[in-house]
Formats: sequence, C-alpha cells, structure tokens
Amino acid sequence: MDAVPSTPGKFKTERAYYQRLLLQRWIHNHRLFVSVLIGFAFLAVVLLLSPHPSSSLTSSRRHLSTYGHAPWGGPAWEKHVRASASPRVRPSSSRRSISVLVTGAGGFVGSHASLALKRRGDGVLGLDNFNDYYDTSLKRARQALLERAGVFVVEGDINDPDLLRKLFDVVPFTHVLHLAAQAGVRYALRDPASYVRSNVAGLVAVLEAARSATPQPAIVWASSSSVYGLNSKVPFSESDRTDRPASLYAATKKAGEEIAHAYNHIYGLSITGLRFFTVYGPWGRPDMAYFFFTKDILRGKPISVYEGPDHTTVARDFTYIDDIVRGCLAALDTAQKSTGTGGKKRGPAQLRTYNLGNTTPVPVGDLVAILERLLKVKAIRKVMKMPRNGDVQFTHANISLAQRELGYRPTTDLHTGLKKFVRWYLDYYSRSSSLGKKISGIGGLSS
Repeated sequence: MDAVPSTPGKFKTERAYYQRLLLQRWIHNHRLFVSVLIGFAFLAVVLLLSPHPSSSLTSSRRHLSTYGHAPWGGPAWEKHVRASASPRVRPSSSRRSISVLVTGAGGFVGSHASLALKRRGDGVLGLDNFNDYYDTSLKRARQALLERAGVFVVEGDINDPDLLRKLFDVVPFTHVLHLAAQAGVRYALRDPASYVRSNVAGLVAVLEAARSATPQPAIVWASSSSVYGLNSKVPFSESDRTDRPASLYAATKKAGEEIAHAYNHIYGLSITGLRFFTVYGPWGRPDMAYFFFTKDILRGKPISVYEGPDHTTVARDFTYIDDIVRGCLAALDTAQKSTGTGGKKRGPAQLRTYNLGNTTPVPVGDLVAILERLLKVKAIRKVMKMPRNGDVQFTHANISLAQRELGYRPTTDLHTGLKKFVRWYLDYYSRSSSLGKKISGIGGLSS
C-alpha cells in the first residue's frame, strides 16, 4: 500500500510507466533467452561435429555398427561375444559353470587360463590390446589357439570405458579374471608412464566397469610377488610388509592392492588378488630370463648371470604355468558374489590375497645348468653384479594360506617344467621363424 500514490492522476501516470518498464524488461529477457538458446544450439552442433576427446586416439574402434572394419561393435560382433561368453551346459557336473571376462587374454597367463576355463565348460571372453612390449606375433599365435578352442578375443584397451561398458551390457559376466598389465621390472626405466596407464589406471577402469554392472561380477586379478620388495624375511607371507617396493612395477602392483581394498570397501566388489612368483613355461614371455637364456644359448651368445653382493646367490621361486592356472581357477571357483547393486554396496564383500608360488627357490645358475642339459649346448656365462634396476635378489613363497583355502598344490619341479618349455620352444621357432633353421639340427631333449 505504501507504493500507491495519493492522487488518481498520479497513479495513472505511474501505472503507464510501470507497464512500459515491464514491457521493456520482457523484451530484454526474451532477447536474452533467444541469445542463450542460440548459444546452446551452437555448442550442441560443435559437440556433435567434434570427435570425442578419448576417441581421437582410438576412432577406429568406435564404430559400433560394423564388424570387420573395426575391432569391436555391431550385431555380428555382439553375436561372437555372446557365443564365446556363454557357458557350455554340463548337467552331470556338480560345479556350476561361470562366465568370465579375461583381460590380457593374448598374454602368457591369460591365454593358458582362458583355454583351461573353456576346456571345463565355462564361458570365456578375452580382451587384449596386443601392444608391442614384446613380439606381437607370439601374442597373435596365442590368439589363434584361443579362437580354435572357441574363445573370442576382443581387440581393445582396458582403459576404454566405452568398450568395457559395452561388454558388460552385452554379457552378464559372473567373474572377471583381470590379467592385463604392463609387465617387467627393467622396462620401467624406459617407459614408466606405461606402468601407470596399465597397472593403475587400467585396474581402476576395470573396477569401475565392474562396480557399475548389474550383476556385479567377482574379481580375481594378478598382483605380483614383487610387492614384497626389499622385505628380507623369507619365505614371503601374505601378512608381511609390502611398503618398500624395489621397482616402479612393484609400486604399481602395491597401488593396485590398495585400490582393490577401496573398491571392495566402498562398492561391495568381491576381489581376490594373486601374487604370482616367476611364472614360466610354454608360450611364455620373451622378456623372462629362462626364455632369452634359451635363445642366446642356442645362438652361441653370452648370457649374463647375476650375483648379489659378496658373490651371494640370486634365486627365484620359479612356478610352472599349469600350477599358476590351477590357482587362478581355484580362486574363481571359491570367490563369493559381490554385494553391490547398481554401484551401491549392500553389505561386506570378500577380499582376499594369496601367494601362488612353487615354494622351492632355485639359483639362477642352476636354471642355466638345467637348460644346458636339455639343449645339449654349453652356455657362455658372464657372471655380473646385479644392477640397480629394480630386481630383487631372492623370492620364496609361503603358500600355506592358498593351500588351506584354495587347495593350491604346485606339482611341477623346475627340470620338468623347463623340459616342457624347451620342447615347445624348439617346435614353435622351427616352424615360425628363421631361427628354426639354426636350431633344428641342435641336439634333442635329454631326460
């Protein structure tokens, strides 16, 4: 009432003034609204026409409507994915078949684990980016083995959230066996960023996809014996301290264990970490000592055999691939269901860590001696002090926890395992590389 004028004439004049003012404000606001609308429209056009930030590096895998022109996407691709991930019906078996996404399926452990799962009737889908850390032809040969066994390997990166989301949309995986990682200790001196991308960011990407999935799968993933770092207490037990890594690789694996704990606590993901101890065997990694020792011995090239301070022994707990795979499968079979739904935790979830080793450390010099007997070729040894490159002098696994809870019992000694490896090596390279011409006439296998 205070705003009402005291005389009618004055009221009419001011009313007209306020009407003009309201009209001007309406026109101004209307123009502002139109300007904002035009701005949003322009921004939308720019976003639609511009490539997605993460797709500029991997645009070839973004075309979801085709199969054959891109590594993933399209109806035919989805059909392959579903067929590979579907378990085989086994009415006579007391064990329920599972559907497993295996990351790093083109790798050493990943290919062996995928084949073992498929053989027993489980659904298996592989995922691998086939990077060139080592000879990609070996990875492609493993892929061919998997495809002959009915395992489809999707070519893509674990850091690609669109791909992971698509895979979980297409298949309700019960489990993930996460083995994809940047391996090796010494390579970190050349490309440290690759370890962070694969072992830290890659693990987070997989866990993010898993916690958002419905249903949430149980996760089994590869940690490493390297997390024990500078620990001097042997044998290494899961309860030992792991806060003194000797390499960047070890540090990223330790970081992975802490990240796994966080996702288990926040989202209810069932997570099992497996600390592998020096895995070897057929179809192994060329960057491992037993592998390049074999190659160099056959070529007559000197090999470097390291020793510790004061001529002390360097030894490893060499673990045969079949034993490692049995441990992986046992971890999958005993993994409890995740407790989250739609990314929200409904209750406490299982969190476990196990050593998978052979419990029998062998000096590297003895490894060389076994290879000499199997190859029937004398090695040219160059004994050298161990460089400060992240390697540790000694590894020895305490596997009592895995024995008790997983039924894990390694059965392959180093001589038996290396014999199988050498047989594979001579056969593979005699068929697939020029090296075969040189080694085809060298010796045979001794018992």
